[in-house]
Amino acid sequence: MKTKSLIALLALAALVSCQSLKEEFQPVVTGFYDYPSRYQRDSLPVTHTIAQLVALYTPEKPLVITDNIVISGIVSTTDQPGNFYKSFFIQDKTGGIEIKVGKNSLYNDYLPGQRIYVRCQDLTLGMYGYKTGNYGGMGMAQIGFADPTKTYETSYLEAPMLISDHIIRGNLELPVVPSVVSKSSQLPNAKTDTQATHPLVGKLVTFKGLKFANESFVLLYLDSTKDKKSGTNRVFLSDSNGTGKYGATHGITTWAMSESKMKEHLLAGDWDDAEVASGSEYLLDEHGNHVTLGDLKGDGTYPGVEKAAYSVSQYFTMDGTEIQIRTSGFCKFCDVEIDPEVLAGRKTISVTGILSLYQGSIQVTVNSLDDFVIE
Repeated sequence: MKTKSLIALLALAALVSCQSLKEEFQPVVTGFYDYPSRYQRDSLPVTHTIAQLVALYTPEKPLVITDNIVISGIVSTTDQPGNFYKSFFIQDKTGGIEIKVGKNSLYNDYLPGQRIYVRCQDLTLGMYGYKTGNYGGMGMAQIGFADPTKTYETSYLEAPMLISDHIIRGNLELPVVPSVVSKSSQLPNAKTDTQATHPLVGKLVTFKGLKFANESFVLLYLDSTKDKKSGTNRVFLSDSNGTGKYGATHGITTWAMSESKMKEHLLAGDWDDAEVASGSEYLLDEHGNHVTLGDLKGDGTYPGVEKAAYSVSQYFTMDGTEIQIRTSGFCKFCDVEIDPEVLAGRKTISVTGILSLYQGSIQVTVNSLDDFVIE
């Protein structure tokens, strides 16, 4: 009898315990609440336009900003298709500028058409792609941190607290409407212009009537973990190097090259006559001859040549002015074939993307494959 009573008491205690646990983990509803916003949207008083900020920059002298400078603009790019990497552009009426943020999937936080405020104090205003001399010119002004390695003039904002302190997310506004350029006289002078002197630099632009120039450019490395500026480690697929088999296009008919597409060209021997060189620095064999990619063929796998995804510049012209369409080998549409009618020069295209400058050349970087339209 005592045993039965004990069992009954234990069963009752277990039931009460289970009911208590059940109640403990059930939600307590005390009223109705609004869903929280994705993040706090805020604003700051703006002190400078983008043009006024860039006007403070002196070539080859990155500026650490000590004053309380705030710029603002609308996001004009997205990294979702992969053609932008750890950065996004904003623009105002005076120009656009690149914000370097060391995070992937920025499209989740900085939406096209969104107002952004940048607190510039303690950040560095630098330029990517500036080159002196007759064959050089302006690059693109950027905002980021100072690069401790001094390899570049700016580096990425990476710590979340610093990112949120300097980049303030505002309200969603209307998407950026691209400026339309249909004649070369509307373009900036890539030798001298910046955002401070020409309102289209760094902005979203639609280029009309672009014709393929039968030229492509790729910079390959034998080993990207070694000195990337060494001529004995670099191969320029340019209009003057390795043009024997296909001419200045090097047989590249896609917007860029994934690793598999790069291997396909390499193993087919498409670039065998391209020399390993940069400027006046050449890779030489034991007899003092210039080494080509074909000399590195080995067992047919080119063991001394790095196989990787590579960005490509496809050259187009507008009224004789050269415009490079720059596409990343990591983007979702890198291996998409360019229409044969465009490559043959029988059709032109319109392209919408960010107008940027690099070593005195005009470049455009698109957001997605939809930015290419055959005319």
